[in-house]
Amino acid sequence: MPRIPIGSWASDAVDWLTNNVAWLFDFVTQVLNGFYTGIHAVLAGPEPLILAGIFAIIAWWLRGLPAALLTFVGFALIDSIEQWDETISSLSLVLVACIITIVVAVPLGIWAARSRAVGGVLRPVLDLMQTMPAMVYLIPGILFFGLGVVPGIVSTIVFSMPPAVRMTELGIRQVDEELVEAAEAFGTPPRRTLFRVQLPLALPTIMAGINQVIMLALSMVVIAGTAGGGGLGGSVYNSLSSVDVKLGAEAGLSVVILAVYLDRMTGALNQRVSPLGRRALAKAQAALGGMKFLRWKPATSLATVGVVVLALVAGGMSYVGKDSGGAAAGNDGHGRPISLGYVNWDEGRATTFLWKEILEQRGFKPKVQALDAGPLFAGQARGDIDVQSNAWLPTTHETYWKQYKDKLEDLGAWYDKTSLEIAVPSYMKDIKSLDDLKGKGGTFGGKITGIEPGAGEMKILKDKVLKEYGLSGEYKVQDSSTSSMLAELDRSIRAKKPIAVPLWSPHWAYNKYDLTKLKDPKGAFGSGDSLHMLGRKGFSKDEPLVAGWMKNFHLDEGQLTSLENEIQNAGNGHEQDGVRAWLKKNPGLVDKIAPSSHASYAKGKDAGKAPDIGYPAWDEGIATTYLWKNVLEKRGYRPKLHNLDVGPMWTGLSTGQIDVETDGWLPVAQKQYWDKYKKDLVDIGPWYDKTSLEISVPSYVKDVKTLDDLRKHKDEFGGKIIGIEPGTGEMKRLKSTVAPAYGLQDFQVTSAGTSAMLAELQRAYAKKEPIAVVLWSPHWAYSKYDLTKLKDPKGTWGAENHITSVGNKSFPKEFPEFHGWLKNWKMTSDELNSLEKDIQDAGKGNEDKGVQKWIDAHPGVVDQMAPVK
Repeated sequence: MPRIPIGSWASDAVDWLTNNVAWLFDFVTQVLNGFYTGIHAVLAGPEPLILAGIFAIIAWWLRGLPAALLTFVGFALIDSIEQWDETISSLSLVLVACIITIVVAVPLGIWAARSRAVGGVLRPVLDLMQTMPAMVYLIPGILFFGLGVVPGIVSTIVFSMPPAVRMTELGIRQVDEELVEAAEAFGTPPRRTLFRVQLPLALPTIMAGINQVIMLALSMVVIAGTAGGGGLGGSVYNSLSSVDVKLGAEAGLSVVILAVYLDRMTGALNQRVSPLGRRALAKAQAALGGMKFLRWKPATSLATVGVVVLALVAGGMSYVGKDSGGAAAGNDGHGRPISLGYVNWDEGRATTFLWKEILEQRGFKPKVQALDAGPLFAGQARGDIDVQSNAWLPTTHETYWKQYKDKLEDLGAWYDKTSLEIAVPSYMKDIKSLDDLKGKGGTFGGKITGIEPGAGEMKILKDKVLKEYGLSGEYKVQDSSTSSMLAELDRSIRAKKPIAVPLWSPHWAYNKYDLTKLKDPKGAFGSGDSLHMLGRKGFSKDEPLVAGWMKNFHLDEGQLTSLENEIQNAGNGHEQDGVRAWLKKNPGLVDKIAPSSHASYAKGKDAGKAPDIGYPAWDEGIATTYLWKNVLEKRGYRPKLHNLDVGPMWTGLSTGQIDVETDGWLPVAQKQYWDKYKKDLVDIGPWYDKTSLEISVPSYVKDVKTLDDLRKHKDEFGGKIIGIEPGTGEMKRLKSTVAPAYGLQDFQVTSAGTSAMLAELQRAYAKKEPIAVVLWSPHWAYSKYDLTKLKDPKGTWGAENHITSVGNKSFPKEFPEFHGWLKNWKMTSDELNSLEKDIQDAGKGNEDKGVQKWIDAHPGVVDQMAPVK
């Protein structure tokens, strides 16, 4: 029978949805993230024991004093084993998923109960939702919603919804038909019958369904930990991948306590809200006799008062104990978040937590997530993960790199000379190469104990190595995890049993055990990998300082293995303690790996002086003026900036009210000002050459290439040229020379300003409308838009300008050091464009932040612009 490509259809459907409905997934992500963040903020705010007290009061109200005491003890135990934050994260995720599930499932169940056609349609859908393996839901969840809590919430909703729908339908169908008929006989409308008869009687069954929803949701939340959902799921995943019995026991016990609490509370809630439940509760209490005090429950009003009082206490403690904002270890990051992902391999875990510590010391807020290789690369390609430090290229992770390389940045290799291999204990004397494995499958039980199935080494081993050496039928590669493989290796060596495992170098196992790396004469494993830092696309532009640190990051084998050992000694959950212990043994390494951009700068000879710097509201003027402001402040100056129109600025320069400006366009554009005031000024020297003045049109205006063509298509442009500030030399030259030479006098030249011109250009370009604007080169508009510079065959715009710094005639004597710096200063087109871009991205009012970002991306530029001996 021919193969039916159901999997391919599903993959194509997911691709189509990802490409065409991304806006919907983004909206859902924002809504669910906001919902989760709100609930988590409420639950994470109080001190653990205060919240445990609130949970205990709720348990007392619902089940009595013994349940309250056990609740408090259980949650206090969770706090004592350091799983409180993870528990709160999981509880928040469960609540979000269950609220949405119940809101959707109960109406669907009612609809199915009242319409057999709807029930018939829903039944196979619910069967599919309930029987599909839970892990499968995470695959499209990651592709649609990225990593984090959202795919976990969505997968949990899908997986846990069927019981609520089925039990709601069943509960309503089981209501005695005679009661419904009686209600209808008395003229009760259908809606009133539903809310006053059917739902109250069906409530115990519906509550049982809700209870099942919560239990399934909690189980799915744990599974969602593999997709970066965090919480107890993350702890369970980490304990499994590292075979950490301690962490597994603590995380598992926390799951049990949370599950029992939610189960008992939702079960008891039925007795509070259901008439049948209250009747059953009254009978149970009557049968207790002298033990009634154990079942005594406070009234709802009293329980509410208790919860409110504890909530107010928690709020007061949070306010009084609020961090007063002490100084961070560094301020390069200004609290910006950076997400770090890693596969739970030793070198990946070690370098990730090393960078977490470094970034925290530099003022960032890093977040780390342990993931399998597939979700890690997919999440990074989506932009959910900023950086990973453990990409084995070009061989091990070749598949993922080929798939996602267009959405990733290679920040460079930080470790070379790795190798992939199969290793056996050295007491297996007759096995030295992969060829020696042939015919000895029985010795090894016909298996090679592997690592994570998504690892590139596993794919190479299965697809290439076994075939090259004729081992495919004789050996089976057992999928597990790195930690499971190492545990099995340790157990086998202790028992002196044969075992073959995939390993790699460097790895601490070669120091701990006496192992033989099996030779690979056919080169099936490849020539060896380098360990690379990978960033998401655009990371270098968003965080140039961090990207620069990471591009220069290197560790040798001694440093790496010693770091891994310190982290192993610290234990799971205390990786950063191991990093700190290692850094104490390697003083100065943080400053070497990540030199702070806020290190102290040498003061200039004229530190303390306050030059008045003028600038027009032109991009290059704003950019270079704020750049010099930043540089001068680092050298101890106190510059004062003045934003002025061109005319007033030149007047201020001539009178000495302005000391210097960096945006003089000479010898053409601002010739009239220079000729008028040059006896009171000094030309400090050009810092940028090869400028030009021009009129530009969008390139989609196909038949307009010169200024003559513009005249011929006057009507197409509405007889209008969009100009800039009226006092600029370019505007004056356009009206006095360019327009008469090409017969453009009939064109209306607007003069609202540069920003208005750019806004009009953006609006027209978006609508594909013809527009002619006054522009100049260099300008970032040519990078943002596809524009045509209209040729000037008559040369009316004059010779090319250079951009020069102009000062008052007394400037060289009053500020000799600053004058010398400006005289030797130059900028390239790329430097200027990137500076303008960073300032634009920072936004108006945040020019200093944009400049600092640019300086971070150009280490050494301060010393280059303003050298101090």
